Amino acid sequence: MPTEMKVLSTTAMKTSIDELMPAFERATGLAPVFTFAPSARITKMVEDGEFCDAAITTGPSLDDLIKQGRIVDGTRKDIARSAMALAVQKGAPRPDISTVEGFKRALLAAKSLGMSNPVGGGQSGANLVKIFDQLGIADAMKPKCLYGPGGPAGLIGNYLVRKEVEIGIQQLPELMAVPGIDIVGPLPDGIQSKTVFAIGVSTAAKHADGARALIAHLATPQAAKVMRDKGMETP
Repeated sequence: MPTEMKVLSTTAMKTSIDELMPAFERATGLAPVFTFAPSARITKMVEDGEFCDAAITTGPSLDDLIKQGRIVDGTRKDIARSAMALAVQKGAPRPDISTVEGFKRALLAAKSLGMSNPVGGGQSGANLVKIFDQLGIADAMKPKCLYGPGGPAGLIGNYLVRKEVEIGIQQLPELMAVPGIDIVGPLPDGIQSKTVFAIGVSTAAKHADGARALIAHLATPQAAKVMRDKGMETP
């Protein structure tokens, strides 16, 4: 029987992790058991003392966990960076979002927008609220927004497939995880907010060597290629 170890991870990494783990299990005899949730929730779980051998969350959050003594100092490894992107229903007109003004027009013209809940529902939701403020459209957008809960159940692409929203904005890998939608492209420079995801070993780890092996595996060129194929950027 493979040795199980527990990993808490941001949902944005799920499609990459799903593809990368079989080879890791064959090579090491370890069987990581992943719990996926929005980065903010993962961070809170670790802060509250939920057991794990390793955690994947945003870079700044992992630094905070190191300062709190929850993650082993010196084990942080940046593994990917994710851009925010916009998608529409399959076959719907694709708005021009190549400029900040075009993006603003697209949001104001849309009848509804699906996004991660800015409070506990995912980093992209928190980023998007700041963008609304930056563009001066926060009040106009509030009645249009449908918030996904974050985690695998909160993939905004599913709201587009079910025609519950006209446009959706989320991390690019999360949009790519849902077939049957049209991804228009990343948000334009000037408002794009890229999120760095990092992994570290828990100070409470029962399988610290296994966690370090997982970090090494996620840092290989082969893993980087998989992550790029899933919509991530890699160091």
